[in-house]
Amino acid sequence: MTITFADKLARIPGYKAGVPHGKAPEAISSEDIAQLASNESPQPPHPRVIEAIARAAVASNRYPDPDATLLRRRIAERFEVPGGEVAVANGSCEILLAASLALCEPGAELVYAWPSFSIYPYLAPLSGAREIRVALSDDDRHDLDAMLAEITAATQLVVVCNPNNPTATHHRSERIAAFMAEVPDHVTVILDEAYVEFQLAEDPDATLDLRREFSNLVCLRTFSKVYGLAGLRVGYALGSSRFRAAVDAVRQPFSVNAIAQAAAAEAIRHSDDVAERVERTVAERIFIEQGVRELGLETSDSEANFSWVGLGDHDETALVARLAERGVVVRAGTPLGGPGHIRVSYGTRAHNSRFLEALDAALNG
Repeated sequence: MTITFADKLARIPGYKAGVPHGKAPEAISSEDIAQLASNESPQPPHPRVIEAIARAAVASNRYPDPDATLLRRRIAERFEVPGGEVAVANGSCEILLAASLALCEPGAELVYAWPSFSIYPYLAPLSGAREIRVALSDDDRHDLDAMLAEITAATQLVVVCNPNNPTATHHRSERIAAFMAEVPDHVTVILDEAYVEFQLAEDPDATLDLRREFSNLVCLRTFSKVYGLAGLRVGYALGSSRFRAAVDAVRQPFSVNAIAQAAAAEAIRHSDDVAERVERTVAERIFIEQGVRELGLETSDSEANFSWVGLGDHDETALVARLAERGVVVRAGTPLGGPGHIRVSYGTRAHNSRFLEALDAALNG
């Protein structure tokens, strides 16, 4: 008898990583390849974080704290919230998946914008809910009014990616507040803020104040981007204590390993390092966006650590291949939901210069 698998597998899109296949991590981090495809930090973790990693590694024979007590306390202290309102997991993706399982079931609906973060299409097939994708506005931002129009009595979950991945666009907190004021109380809204530290429109913590007014709002963040811990996978959410309990109930135990817990608990103590990383990123953002526009291409107004570049009449597949031939790896727009685009992360100045040189050659060579 032949083994059969669940029908929902056919609805789950395979995740296509930005890392070149067959390339070892040490090669990717070297000058051999300008790895600008995965929205990573080009900077290694803070030296104190590296020390914390080394200390934690000694005790790797022991299971990690299943409640991530120290990490949750540090996050709670940083944002001045009760520890019971902090959920942590193996990357923000795990929280998204757990939230869909905890909130949705067959007959429920979830709403998100598209193109947006490529994990969102997993949520409906895994939870049994019906997904509703809402197109972005003409300026590549979330069309929040259109998203409101799709909310019904069956809606259980709405996800807003802000700044949005892959378009790098952003809504200010007052616009989010106006949106939340129209969302029914039975609907949980996850504000996915993986890149919020990189936006300069307002204080990155401005949206956190909205939680006092809207108990159905969850702010989702990560240590992968500005803290430079993508390889360790730590995400966290600030929501109600009921949300945290629900997420914990459906995810696996010990999901955040001991080394990752130690690293993140140390990283969040270094706000000065975060500020320096943001300053460097913004300098590279200006450099990249100016260079791309001088080559005759358009970008959305980035508030993240990457640019969304429109290619006009240029062939996306051919251009990505030409860049790869020159040792520059970027993400093609089609797998991200935006044909005719590329997404380029900001690396070191050397890598960013190499990208612009390679782009010029690919366009005009």
